[in-house]
Amino acid sequence: MIEKLSTIHSLLPPALGVIALLFAAVVIHLLVKVILVRGAHTVAKKSSVTWDDVLIEHNVFGRLAQVVPGMVVYSGIPFVPELPEAVVQLTRNVAAGYMVLMLTLALSALLSAGSAIYSSLPIAKERPLKGFVQLVQIAVWAFGAVMIIAAVLDRSPLLLLSGLGAMTAILLLVFKDTILSLVASVQLTAQDMVRVGDWIEVPQFGADGDVVDVQLHTVKVQNWDKTITTIPTHRLISDSFKNWRGMSQTGARRIKRAIYLDVSSIRFQSADEIEHFKRFALLKDYIANKENELREYNTALPGEVDDAVNTRRLTNIGTFRAYAANYLQNHPSIHRGMTLLVRQLAPGPEGLPLEIYCFTNTTVWGEYEDIQADIFDHLLAIVADFGLRLFQKPAGSDLATLGKR
Repeated sequence: MIEKLSTIHSLLPPALGVIALLFAAVVIHLLVKVILVRGAHTVAKKSSVTWDDVLIEHNVFGRLAQVVPGMVVYSGIPFVPELPEAVVQLTRNVAAGYMVLMLTLALSALLSAGSAIYSSLPIAKERPLKGFVQLVQIAVWAFGAVMIIAAVLDRSPLLLLSGLGAMTAILLLVFKDTILSLVASVQLTAQDMVRVGDWIEVPQFGADGDVVDVQLHTVKVQNWDKTITTIPTHRLISDSFKNWRGMSQTGARRIKRAIYLDVSSIRFQSADEIEHFKRFALLKDYIANKENELREYNTALPGEVDDAVNTRRLTNIGTFRAYAANYLQNHPSIHRGMTLLVRQLAPGPEGLPLEIYCFTNTTVWGEYEDIQADIFDHLLAIVADFGLRLFQKPAGSDLATLGKR
């Protein structure tokens, strides 16, 4: 039969043989794809686990099925009649390189699927491995590239690897960022500096929001305005940044804000005012204790000393400070187990700052702002009852009123 075809044309037998081989490769590929890929789809739909769905989503089985045509061509090409030996060898080399390429793609897809499965676990937020997986994928592709070139050239991969020694300096220069990112990823993970879900601030990059992804080269931060900031991983090691995870873990968030009081409104309190403040539930014990303390001190003074000059007396600023402290201690949304202070700061051109320093018992942003606003709403409204005035720079309307006078 082959001799008859050769009489028609010398290239007809090998051409028909190649066509038959390619047809067989396509048919076998389709059969394997139906059995392997569709079978995997069927099993995944019936199973209750999710990891098999991830494998299908990353086309791991599809990549493996594509290895089969290369195997058919590699094994069948020597049986094609009247095909030159050089063509047979070249075809086998290309087929071998194709198989290595498909296996490399399959392994890379498997690593991506494994990373996706791990990312769905709760521990992934504490120990992100995406950067390590990307590093392994780079190594897989580097090794695969060497094996593909070795297969196509029909040379030992050891010869190619030995030649890489001379290119080390160039590779270090080309992959400088990758190497820096690798070291940074190891440090970030080992020291538990950043996790997915952490709220971080990186002012030099304008980042202020939640970490949504930690990769080998970059860390993605979704800012509060929903924009995305991409930060090189190694910059989180070389530069400083703020991580709010500690605040979230304690379940408390700090309030640190001052009320500015007009210094000229600070004065001693009269007896009538002291009696008035005894009606305040939050000041009743404070007034009683303070009166006893002052009475003991003043009684010990020499009799001829002028009372108005030398005796200790209650002040409206001290009473208001005690009221604010007791108000915070009795507030249901203030954390009892953390620092609570109402303190005076150094007076300045804007008056006397009375700073509120405490912690709320929630870290939810909206609830925190509501609690803080409620506290200062109350303190700002009641400050006048103590004979104090808030300091405020003159507005345009104040200057206009002054001009009319």
